[in-house]
Amino acid sequence: MTEKERMLSGNLYLASDKELVEEHKKSLRLTRLFNTTTEEEIEYRKQLIGELFEKTGKQYYIEPPFRCDYGCHISIGENFFANYDCIILDVNKVKIGNNVMFGPRVTIYTAGHPIDAGVRNTLLEYGKPVTIGDDVWVGGSTVINPGVTIGSNVVIGSGSVVTKDIPSGVIAAGNPCKVIREITEKDREFWLQQKELYRN
Repeated sequence: MTEKERMLSGNLYLASDKELVEEHKKSLRLTRLFNTTTEEEIEYRKQLIGELFEKTGKQYYIEPPFRCDYGCHISIGENFFANYDCIILDVNKVKIGNNVMFGPRVTIYTAGHPIDAGVRNTLLEYGKPVTIGDDVWVGGSTVINPGVTIGSNVVIGSGSVVTKDIPSGVIAAGNPCKVIREITEKDREFWLQQKELYRN
């Protein structure tokens, strides 16, 4: 196996591998260009993200600054929005569904390091994928850890540290992040009423 194959399969690997170093350099170049764009260069921003990410929807918006390790392991669906200071360490796959919103400083880590100091000091590391479903709002300063899956129709409270999977249809928050309650029909009715008040 190549080091990249080891990395994407969740096995220990060395990031100093030539192929991985070149892919990381490409990511650094594209994110540097992206982060120095102006608000008038929206189409150029989309061009850069299109070169950087594995897959994107047609409609999305990422507010600079943005950082990632490789970019080519990140897939985003339609209507993705990421606010300032989003960081995605994509040493493994990051799959994000449709209609997902990130508050400021949301961070996704797929990268992990051995607990044993002796092995860790050899610079061997590993990664686990992160998956986020559709219709998810992730509050600001949330950290999503390696190997986590977040279902669809989920709200993650700001400042959360997500260490385990979160099921669909819930509000979750805290450190560690835990389910607080289900999202109910009453929630939907309330927000539909608020929408009608706005229209009137």
